[in-house]
Amino acid sequence: MISNKKTPKYFRILIICLFFFSWDEVGFGLEPAEVLVVANKKMVGSVDIAKYYMEQRNIPESHLLSVSLSLKETMSRKEYKTILSISVLKALNKLQSKYRISAIVLIYGVPLKIAPTLPNLEEQELIQQYKKERNEIAVNPVMSVADIGRKKKELSQKITALLNINERAAVDSELSLVKAEKYSLDGWIKNPYFLSFQGVTLDINKNQVLLVSRLDGPDAETVYRVINDTMKAEQKGLQGKAYFDARWPLPAVQNDLSGYRLYDASLHNSGVVVEKRMEVVIDDREELFQTQACPEAALYCGWYSLAQYIDSFDWQTGAIGYHIASSECSTLRNKSSSVWCLKMLEKGVAATIGPVYEPYIQGFPLPVIFFSHLIDGYLSLGESYLVSVPYLSWQMVLIGDPLYQPFPPS
Repeated sequence: MISNKKTPKYFRILIICLFFFSWDEVGFGLEPAEVLVVANKKMVGSVDIAKYYMEQRNIPESHLLSVSLSLKETMSRKEYKTILSISVLKALNKLQSKYRISAIVLIYGVPLKIAPTLPNLEEQELIQQYKKERNEIAVNPVMSVADIGRKKKELSQKITALLNINERAAVDSELSLVKAEKYSLDGWIKNPYFLSFQGVTLDINKNQVLLVSRLDGPDAETVYRVINDTMKAEQKGLQGKAYFDARWPLPAVQNDLSGYRLYDASLHNSGVVVEKRMEVVIDDREELFQTQACPEAALYCGWYSLAQYIDSFDWQTGAIGYHIASSECSTLRNKSSSVWCLKMLEKGVAATIGPVYEPYIQGFPLPVIFFSHLIDGYLSLGESYLVSVPYLSWQMVLIGDPLYQPFPPS
């Protein structure tokens, strides 16, 4: 176990710069009147949960949008485009004369994922042709191993393109761009609120972006518990310990880090900035925290146990847990699954973050940005997420009340 490390100079400078960049655009705390709440009429309990949440947060009754949506966790691109996004835009236009809507909260029952556009008949025939060629090449006695590998990769890329795999997205992440008229669905869109993109000209501007999170879980009882725990923790401040599970020691030189090394170092440095609020434990061993190794857990971030939650934590009321691994939010309803987001909600967290599909490491919120803003108390949970997530129209989901401020301003 390692703790009490000094923050490297460049990280201190980065954090200071990030705070200054954020104030003008994000503001000092999201207001309840800026929130639109979206429920699924077809899901039993969804509208009731929405109304309960709005009462707790004093969100105006006119800010409830009830839409009839699929009861499945995955919706088609067509349903998203012709029902959900159009309904949200109409609600935004109706409210804009009196309110400035900055955030959307999706309630239990709203689908989690958007499926890619299905290929047409001609494209399906091409896919079958490419698959046949790929199978034949694999046993070609004339071609070299290297040539076989290159050709198989080329054919696989063509199949992926025809299947529109890069159109897959989290409903939440796609909906954050509902005000944007046109943008590419083939892959991610750079988030103009992400603090490392400040001062850079991007395809999407901040006026086109909404903060989107959800109050969701395996059942209605869990969602009510999340709302209640959030309110309780906010009243007295989040209490407990913070646990950061890195894989390697913090390198002496960090200026040129990227990929996994960058995120691992970010876990170390998250621990350093959180120390001003609570006791911190940083583990830099390859092994993950073992079962029941983390008593009084209020904050957690670590990696990498793919779709296999480890019951290490005694979660405190209002706890926030974030595990860096692919597809950890691929389901919130399949109780037989062991993905981290689902299991952490079952076990007691009030907020968590995860991807619905493969986001790649650079698609995750950068931990040091997320936790540094969260513990300073000026930005809410939702705002801390928005300035730390690099890409939109992509795979990431924030589960929790975006208004949640677990710490008073420092």
